[in-house]
Formats: sequence, structure tokens, C-alpha cells
Amino acid sequence: MSYHRVPLLAAASGLAALGLFVGVSAAEPVPPFAELIAQVDATAPRLAEARAAVARAEGLALQAHAFPNPTIGIDRENFSGTGPYSGSGVAETTATLGQTLELGGKRAARIGVGRAELDAARRREAQARTDFRFDLALAYAEAEASDRRLILAEDTLAAAKQDAGIARAFVQAGREPELRRLQAEASLQSALAALDETQAARATAFSNLTALSGAATPFTSIPTSLLDQGASFFGRRSLDPEHSVAILVAEAEREAAQRRVTLERRQAVPDLSVSVGVRRFSESDSTALVAGVSAPLPLFDRNKGNVRAARADVNAAEARLNAARLDAAAAVRSGTARIAAAEARLSAALEGERVAQEAYRLTRIGYEAGKIDLAELLNTRRALTDARAQSIAAAVERIGAQAALVRLTGVAETGVPQ
Repeated sequence: MSYHRVPLLAAASGLAALGLFVGVSAAEPVPPFAELIAQVDATAPRLAEARAAVARAEGLALQAHAFPNPTIGIDRENFSGTGPYSGSGVAETTATLGQTLELGGKRAARIGVGRAELDAARRREAQARTDFRFDLALAYAEAEASDRRLILAEDTLAAAKQDAGIARAFVQAGREPELRRLQAEASLQSALAALDETQAARATAFSNLTALSGAATPFTSIPTSLLDQGASFFGRRSLDPEHSVAILVAEAEREAAQRRVTLERRQAVPDLSVSVGVRRFSESDSTALVAGVSAPLPLFDRNKGNVRAARADVNAAEARLNAARLDAAAAVRSGTARIAAAEARLSAALEGERVAQEAYRLTRIGYEAGKIDLAELLNTRRALTDARAQSIAAAVERIGAQAALVRLTGVAETGVPQ
């Protein structure tokens, strides 16, 4: 039985389960996986959140370049009082312009933190994109597998109907007892229930794929197979654990933490405030220049607590980086083994399916000839159904194993490095 067809019944049942009988324009087939990735990069809500985090980091990095704003002030003294200070004849008015000068390299350290945080945000976005594409690959594979399971359920139901018809004919002819007809009818009802369950599962799988993609129009079918492409689509390559996207993110976060330590240390250096202005004396109608310099006296606050906290952040970042390296090395080893096991399982499942198909064909011939009883026929048909289900599960497992290893390196499923 071919898995590449999408029967009308499968499409119709999926539409009915989704409540989408509102016209042909209300649903559409899923694009090939490579095209779907390119489309959803701009529509998937999960990726929009990651892009917003990068935009936030860009704003903070831009803000880090800003100088402190100057201050202007006007002071008026002696404009009212008693005795010689009554009235405003002896008032003094002073206009000043002040500027805070950041000392100790604070601005350069702040800019360094902004750049490091931006780099970390961009790497986290790349990781989010890789994680999303991994989930999308699994959802795509599961939707396609649900199509295949629906075809399998339909074929099983058709075979059950044929077997039940033969059993009824044998019973009526006196060749089989009434029990055989009841057994065949029970098998038929079981196949009907399995079809209903498969239709619901298919609707759920396509709904999940539509939601994950952020598509405005629900997906209802998959014309281009991902399960059959396997390794030819994902590609085979040697993997260096140090290129793991998780390690790259951890390294960027450690760099940002180290730069925050530098910034906090420099924050302890007092800033200098300078001012210059003009003072006007109303009594003599004269003016004079004034200037001033001020700086905080670091007696109580030397920013030691913030420096200590920043150092703790560096230690935590180092721990995360070490853990990421260990996890990546283990993931490469286990991922490679998982792919090999999945390939072997799929090969064995396909061979088992071929054998089960031939066994069912021969058993059916023997049953129709009256040489084999119904129980044996039902057993071989059940074995064929299980074998085909195993082939579908093995194909999904292979895609999951290959996508997991691709996810580790942060390389998109199209083979383009992030």
C-alpha cells in the first residue's frame, strides 16, 4: 500500500474534524518543509518574542552610548527680607550650566556591557529559532504520520469489511459456525473505532502544526513527504560539540557577566560635576562669572555589594557554560547512536511490513480456499496492521533523531548555518 497518496476521505475527515467546511479557500496544503521554514520565520509567535528581545537589547546598547545630560539652573538670592534686604534692590541672580563628567571609564564599560548583552540576545534568538525549527520538524512529521495512519486505518477497515463478508457467506453456506461471523463483526467494529480515533488524532496533529506555524489558514494535507526524505534532507556531517548553539549562548552570557563586573567596579569611581555661570548684582547693576566643581565623597558607598553580586553572576555563567559543554558532548554521542538505531529500526520495520503483507496475502488465499480458519486470518491481518504502524513510528523516530542532532549545532534544517 502506497503512503504517498492523500485520499479524498482522509482530507474530508480532517476537514470535518476541524470544522472547516466553509469553502475551498478555508484550508490549504502544507508547503514543503524547507519552504515552510522560510515562511514562518516572519509569522511564528515564538520567533516574534525572540526578535523583540533582540530589539530590546539593541535599544539598551544604543542607550549605553549616551552622555549624562547637562543641567541648567537659576538662583535668586536676597530678593526679599527686612532692613537693607527689603525689596529687590540688593537681589543677586545666578544662571549656571552644569555637566557631570563620568570618570574611571564608566561610559566605555557601559557600552561594552550593552554590546555583550546584544550579542547574547542575538545568540538566544538563534537558539530560539533552532528550537522552534526542531519543534516544527516534529509537528510536520507527526502531521504526515497522522495522514499515513489514517490511510492505514482505512485500509484495515476495508480489509475487515471484506473478511466479514466472506465470513458471513461461509456461515450462510454452513462452512463456518456462527461464532466466526461474530468474530469477524467484532473485528470490523474495532476497525471502525480505530478509524474514528485516527481521524481525531489527524485533526489534532494538523491543528498543532497550524498553530505552531502561526498560519492564518489551517493546514489540511501534506503533499510533499518529509518522512521519506530522512537523512537526504537533513544531511550527514561530523559534529563538533563546541559548536553547539547552547555553548555559544552560554559563552555570550559569560562575556556579558564579566563585562558587568568591570562596569560595577568602575561605578565606584566618583563622578565629577562642573558648573559655570553668570551672577548679576541688582544693587550695582553689575555681573560676575561663577564656577564650581563637586564630587561625592566615597565614605559609605563604594559599590562593593554590586561588584560582589556581579562576580557571583560570572561564577553562575561559568557553571552554565561547563554544563553546556558536558551536555553537548553527551548529546552528540547519544544523538549519533540514536540516528543509527532509528535507521536500523526503520529498515527492520519496512522488512517486517513486507513479510507481514505477504503472510496476510497467503493467509487470505488459504482462508478463501477453506484451508485456514478465520482466527488465523484475523491474527495475520492484525500483524500486518501492527507492522505498518511500526514503519510509520520508525520513520517519525528517524526524523526526530536527525532533527535533534541538527538542533544541537544550531544549523537550520535547510543546511544554512545560523
